[in-house]
Amino acid sequence: MGRIVWIAVAVAAALGIVLMTPFLLMAVGPKDADWAKLSQISQAYGALSVILSAVALAGVAASLAYQARQTRIATEETTWTAHRELLLLSLAKPEFLTCWEPPSVPVTLDEWRRIVYTNLILQDWEKTYTFGLMTDAQLTRTFELHFQGQTARDHWRNSRENYLRYADANRRTQQFARVADRSYDAAVAAGPAVSVGGYFVQPPMPGQPPPA
Repeated sequence: MGRIVWIAVAVAAALGIVLMTPFLLMAVGPKDADWAKLSQISQAYGALSVILSAVALAGVAASLAYQARQTRIATEETTWTAHRELLLLSLAKPEFLTCWEPPSVPVTLDEWRRIVYTNLILQDWEKTYTFGLMTDAQLTRTFELHFQGQTARDHWRNSRENYLRYADANRRTQQFARVADRSYDAAVAAGPAVSVGGYFVQPPMPGQPPPA
C-alpha cells in the first residue's frame, strides 16, 4: 500500500507540474515577449504534455492493476485459510468428515483421512505453482516422487476429475492439473505404489538385532 501511495503522489505531482507550467511561464515571462514565437513553443510543449500525461496515466493504470492483484491474492489467501481450517477440524473430529462429499472410491475411514490431508498438500503446491514460486520442472519432479505412494494415487483417483474439470481460466492452474495427471499415469505405468505399511521399517523386537 505504501508503494501505491507513493506512485499516486508522484503521478499527481507530475500532472500538477504539467498543468501549472504555462501559467508559471506567463508570470515570469517578459512583457515585450514575441507571443507568436511563444505560441509555437506552446504548441510544441502541448504535444510533450500529451506524452507526459499518457505516461502518467499508464502509471496510474499500473498501480491500479497491482493493487487489484494484491487484493485478489489476499482474498484467495483468506478463502484458502478458511477452507484449510474446516478440513483440519474434520481430521481432528472424523465424525465431521461425513459433512463433506463422500469419496468416489471405496476407502476406509483411515484411508479417507489420509486422502483429505493429501488434498491439503496438493492445494498448497497448487498455490505455490500458481504464484510462480515453482517451475514446471520442479512441479513435475515433485509429482514423480509424490505418486510413488499409495495414498497419493488414491487421492488423485478420487480427485482427478474435479481437478481437471474445474481448473479455472488461470493458465497455470490448468497446467498444474495436467502435470499432475500426466505424472500419475506415468507412475501407475511404472509399477505398483509403496503401501502405507511399506513406508517405514518396523522397529526390532527386544533382543533381536536391527535389520541390515
